[in-house]
Amino acid sequence: MATLSDKPAIIQSDRSILLETDGPAFEDARDCLATFAELVKSPEHIHTYRLTALSLWNAAAAGMTAQEIVDGLERFTKYEIPQNVLTEIRDTVARYGRLKLYRHLDGRLVLESEDSLLVVELLNNRLLQPYIQGSPDGKRIFVKPEERGNIKCALLKIGFPAEDLAGYADGAPLEVDLRGKALSGRDFGLRKYQRESVDAFYAGGSNRGGSGVVVLPCGAGKTIVAMGAIAAVKTHTLILTTNTVALRQWKAELLDKTSLTDEDVGEYSGDSKTIRPVTIATYQVLTYRKTKDSEFIHFSLFDEGQWGLIIYDEVHLLPAPVFRATASLQARRRLGLTATLVREDGREEDVFSLIGPKKYDVPWKVLERQGWIAQALCTEVRIRLAEESRYQYAVAAKRAKFRIASTNPSKLRLC
Repeated sequence: MATLSDKPAIIQSDRSILLETDGPAFEDARDCLATFAELVKSPEHIHTYRLTALSLWNAAAAGMTAQEIVDGLERFTKYEIPQNVLTEIRDTVARYGRLKLYRHLDGRLVLESEDSLLVVELLNNRLLQPYIQGSPDGKRIFVKPEERGNIKCALLKIGFPAEDLAGYADGAPLEVDLRGKALSGRDFGLRKYQRESVDAFYAGGSNRGGSGVVVLPCGAGKTIVAMGAIAAVKTHTLILTTNTVALRQWKAELLDKTSLTDEDVGEYSGDSKTIRPVTIATYQVLTYRKTKDSEFIHFSLFDEGQWGLIIYDEVHLLPAPVFRATASLQARRRLGLTATLVREDGREEDVFSLIGPKKYDVPWKVLERQGWIAQALCTEVRIRLAEESRYQYAVAAKRAKFRIASTNPSKLRLC
């Protein structure tokens, strides 16, 4: 049985968690916290996590209960968990799923809750009122179907994220399967965690699946997970990537490991704009416009194909304009891929509402122990901020400070 000194975590009343890195239970505690808390900072001896509404809702969406979260904390905490933290965990987790968004038989979009007082509260909330079309009883609210994405964003801000069960358009059918042997000659198949990722996203084709984010470490094969999703959904697919290099890598992998041919895969970039059943585009091309005030001329790509699935690679880098376009794409299945849910611009809530909640994640240390990814050897090198950047850093806003420190030119001089 672990003694008090063996337990590495201290949970504080402000919902922050201090995690000592030197003890034998550190790795297990870190893996546990990663499922429901946000990492704030990780200096040498003590890492800091924070329980946030969004981290708890992501855990709830992935199937965790409030009791499982509390049990995880109690397993590693040195001291008794503050009562207010226990109360906030249970209250926050209970808020997820109290509202269901579904499509009525007549095609209208319905927001439903068993809590009639919550329905009354929503009917009188200024954030939701622009989208309300009426309420036939004390449990349902008819809302504008074309505002599905904005409705979910509003509900998240109100503090009651809806479980979206309104379903998806099928898109044009596509016959595609994974190869048992890649064209490169190697045997190919999904690893256990990759198969679990696909299953968590697809959910057997039910309305409970079809939108969300898979979080896997770098090198764990997120592209392979996407291929598994394409093979499961079997529909025309739009893949959005960070740059042309990534685009070419995606295309090579698709041709090597699926039954798709070169005629099935199109490239939508600065060099070529070919739309095919599976089309790969870059964020840069999508967000191109001639002037700051002109339209995004390539946003028409979202409507030009009968897409049944849209895949967002490195979703933590998704440009803000693409979020706005995604708000109107809620009837398409959406899969986000990333190694981290943290965004530099702080728009994690938009990822949750518009792409979907976290569906699956696995800590990198678990995959490292299983031999799926290379062992990471980390060395911390502390570097003074360059003289020319110090004044800029001192007067910068919090988000800008992170960027200035990250691009410190002194780092280059040590390479």
